[in-house]
Amino acid sequence: MCGRTACSLGADNLRRACAYRDQRGHRRQPEWIRAESYRPSYNKGPQSSGPVLLSRRHLQQDADSSERVLMDMRWGLIPSWFKKDDPSKMQFNTSNCRSDTMLKKSSYKGALLKGKRCVVLADGFYEWQQQSGGKQPYFIYFPQTQDASVEGKEGDEEWRGWRLLTMAGIFDCWESPAGGEMLYTYTIITVDASKDVSFIHHRQVRAVKGAARMPAILDGDEAIRKWLDFAEVPTQEAVKLIQPTENIVFHPVSTFVNSIRNNTPECLAPIELGTKKEVKATPSSKVMLGWLKNSQEGSPQKKENYLPRWTSQFIHSTSPKKTSADILQQWLGKEGEPAAKKHKA
Repeated sequence: MCGRTACSLGADNLRRACAYRDQRGHRRQPEWIRAESYRPSYNKGPQSSGPVLLSRRHLQQDADSSERVLMDMRWGLIPSWFKKDDPSKMQFNTSNCRSDTMLKKSSYKGALLKGKRCVVLADGFYEWQQQSGGKQPYFIYFPQTQDASVEGKEGDEEWRGWRLLTMAGIFDCWESPAGGEMLYTYTIITVDASKDVSFIHHRQVRAVKGAARMPAILDGDEAIRKWLDFAEVPTQEAVKLIQPTENIVFHPVSTFVNSIRNNTPECLAPIELGTKKEVKATPSSKVMLGWLKNSQEGSPQKKENYLPRWTSQFIHSTSPKKTSADILQQWLGKEGEPAAKKHKA
C-alpha cells in the first residue's frame, strides 16, 4: 500500500518539473488551478492535500484533452454519490485502490469509467519493514541523474532538480447535499509489489495474508500521456499501464518520519543502519539539509531560484550518460557509498 509520501517542491518549481511536449511538439508547463491551497510537505498522509496532474477537459469541456493542469486535491477519494453532509463520515479507507478490484468497487468504478484519471506527484513514498526491534522506515523514489546536482542559470526555464515520482490515481468531485464548493479528492492505485519493495515488506508479508502492495508508477511521459488523455485512450487501454515497476531505488530513513506531525527534511534524509537512528551531521548532509530547508522557509516562490534544476522529467532529449542511483548521495552520502541501494536477489 501507499500510506505516506513527500512532496517538498514549491508550487512554481512543481509546475516547471512537470513540463511536457504537447501534440505539436511545443514545450508547455501545466497551469496551476488554485495554487494558493498547495502546501509542500516532507511527510504527507491520507486526508491531507497533495498535487495531481489531470486533463484540462475535466474542468473545461471544449479544452484539448491532452492539455494538463495541476490541482491540489485531498487524499482519500470521496465518490460523487456519497450522500452524507460530511466527507469525514466515510466508513472505509479510500486512500488506496487495488488495481484488481478498481473496476468492481462502486467507490472507484464510476469515476474510472468516466475517465477521471490523474497522476499523483511526490518526491517519493515511505514504507516500513518489520524488524525485531520495531519498524524500519524506507524512502522509495525514482533513480536520479548525476546532472541533477548542477545549478541552472538564473531565469532558466528548464528544470534540473528532483525527478518526481508519478503515481497513477483516480479522482472524483463531491458536493455536499447542503451545497457549497466542490471537493476534489483522489486515491492512489496499488499493484503487487516489485522485487525491491517486496524486500522491504517480506518479513511482515509472511504474517499477513496476501502479497505486498506498492503504488502503480507511471514511468515516462508516454505512460503519463496515455493515462491522462481519457478522450483518446479508453479505460480498457489505460488500465494496461497499471503494472509494477523495477525502476526505483530506496534508502533507510530515521524513525523520525513515523510521526505525521514531523515535517522537516530529516524525514527523508538517509541514515546508516546499525547505528543510532539519527541523521548524520556530516558536512555534505548539512549542505543538503540546508537546501531542503530553504525550499520551505518563507514563501516557496521566493526560494525557488536557489533550488537545483534539471530538464523536465517529461521531456527527453538525449539519454543521460551514466545515472546515479541516488541524487541524495551528492548531498548526504559518502563518495562511492550511495545511501540508496537496489536490493539484489
